[in-house]
Parts: sequence; structure tokens; C-alpha cells
Amino acid sequence: MKKHVVIFEARGGSDKGPYGFRKDSKPIIDSLKKRGWTAEIIFYRDEDRGEIYRYTYEKADAYISRVNPGNLYDETGYFQMLKELVLHGIEGLPHPDAMNAYGAKNSVEQLKGTEIVPEDVYTYYDFDTLKENFPKSLARNVRVLKQNRGSTGEGIWRVEVIDRKKYKDEIPLDARLKLTEAKDNHTEEKSLQEFLEFCIQYLEGNNGLILDMPFLERIKEGEIRVLMLRNKVVNVVHKKPVSKKDAFSATLFSGAKYRYDKPEKWAELVKLVENMVPTIQQRLGNYDIPLIWTADFILDTDTNTKKDRYVLGEINASCVGFTTFLELSENIADEVLALLDSESAVNTRWGPFRR
Repeated sequence: MKKHVVIFEARGGSDKGPYGFRKDSKPIIDSLKKRGWTAEIIFYRDEDRGEIYRYTYEKADAYISRVNPGNLYDETGYFQMLKELVLHGIEGLPHPDAMNAYGAKNSVEQLKGTEIVPEDVYTYYDFDTLKENFPKSLARNVRVLKQNRGSTGEGIWRVEVIDRKKYKDEIPLDARLKLTEAKDNHTEEKSLQEFLEFCIQYLEGNNGLILDMPFLERIKEGEIRVLMLRNKVVNVVHKKPVSKKDAFSATLFSGAKYRYDKPEKWAELVKLVENMVPTIQQRLGNYDIPLIWTADFILDTDTNTKKDRYVLGEINASCVGFTTFLELSENIADEVLALLDSESAVNTRWGPFRR
């Protein structure tokens, strides 16, 4: 073994510290150093892809990807490089295919019908399907549409028909909608036709898609984010939207209040999530579980039992931060070395191991 790990980052973005890299990357380096390993941060650029690939292949046993895809103009080249590294024996944390499978918004739909996702969830990949099916789901209840990419609530819309009593099974294209974006809780009004045309931008590109799911009123009680280290919950963040009319965003940018809890405070949710990990892994392609990932939940009330239930809103696996829990770098370093030492790190579905 070379006993060296490369941490990939991208320049720019709101997630960087005063020296240009993420505040929670240096602690990982320090924790690996305590264990006799070395690590370094490399800023990815398409122009340097070949040189970065050769350097990483020669020097490292593994990479940790900490690149927010939103900080890259086009992530295609980056993922191609990661696939080549994995193909030639570099341990991918995570593998680029796993990053796509877990991080894409359609991961929620792939889990529908399970304990954590209701059946009333859909993904649209083209405008014709969106135009045909969204008016039908909108006729049932208030909806939330989410673009595949974006951060801090950008492109996440609460969609409500203004004069709902006028319509029955399907909402006509000239119906007026009240639209609230999670980015800053601002509200605007459009016809359904205008809004559908506005959403075309979210369908463009290789990763364009829109997730359609019911709006859950209990978001006002807060969104609960579980921070996962592989298959274990290591911390919980309770994110409560600001108390004002129409506000539903759980982002700091929008004014939401964050509370950081130990897993024991959410014992029921922690047990549910950890028990669901094998199902999540199987439904999302059977890749190795990402090193660091999060799952966001909203409370709902089961219509039959009247009991609380937790509904999954999204999964994040591309670039999860832990600046509030920097002590987790010790656990992360242990997990990295355990993965490199373990035969379980080899997944036979990945290219280099196919027969």
C-alpha cells in the first residue's frame, strides 16, 4: 500500500473556508496522519484531468470525493476520471456511480412503497411526461417539485392551485398557481402552462429530471437530517423553517433554525434508517454505501393508524459537510482504513470485477 489518500475538491462555492478548501477536509487529513497515513487536497479542473488522474493513480490508494457538482460547469469529465481511477484499482469513496445513484433526486422515487417513501411520488425526465402527469398529481394535493441539481433550496417549489374548488380530476393549463421557492420562501403566481414551461430548464442536460412529491404540512415542525457514516447514524440535525406565512424551507439561507442532536434523541428514526440501509442499498443499485451521506426526513401522520411516520425528502452523497461535528474526522479516518483493509470494499457490480 502507498498509504496515501487524495481528497478531491472544486474551487469556489459557499462551502469553502478562508484558504479556499472545505473547513472539514483538513481534519480528515490530520486524523489520517495520526494513523500513519498521508493525505492531500487536489482541486479538480477539466483542463487538468489527465495530470490529476496520473498523479492520483501513482500516489494514492483511495480518493475521497468532496466536490459539489454544482461547482462544476459540467461534471461529465470528473465522473469519467473517477471511473477510470476505480477501474485501475483506486478505491473510490464513493464510487461515481454510487454518488449518482444516491445523490440524484430520483433516488426517492426508487424507494417508494417502502416504509419511508409513499406511493404518490413521481419522476419526470421529459416535458411531455411532465405536462401529461403533473396536472393529475396536482389535482390530488399540494405538491413539491424538485430539480435534480441545485443547492440551498434553489429549484424546489411548493405548488398550490389558487382556486382549487373550481376543478375536479385534473387541473387545466390556465389554472392559476401559487408558487413558493425553498431558496428564500418567496412567492409568485403563474398559470400552470407558464410554470410547466418554466420547468423545462430543470429537464435539460444529461442529469435533467424533476421529482414530484406531496407537500407535507408538518414540515413546519422541522426537517430531520440524519448524518450517516456508511451504515450508521452518527449525528442528527433538526432544521425548523422560519415562522412566517408560506415559509417551508429548511435551509440556513432562508432563515431556518438548526439544532444539532445526538442520535439517542431520535432513537425511533435512527432505528428505522439503519434497518432500511440494506433496502436502500439494494434499490439504489447495490453499490457500496457512500462513506458520508445524509437523508432528510419530514414528519407525516399515517392516515390509517394516525401515528407519526417519517417520509424521506432526499438523499445527499456528493459533498456532505460536517463542519459542526469536526470530531467525526476520527471516525471517518477509521472507516477509510477499515474499507481499504476489508475485502468487503470490493463490489462485483463495478467494472473491473465483471466476468
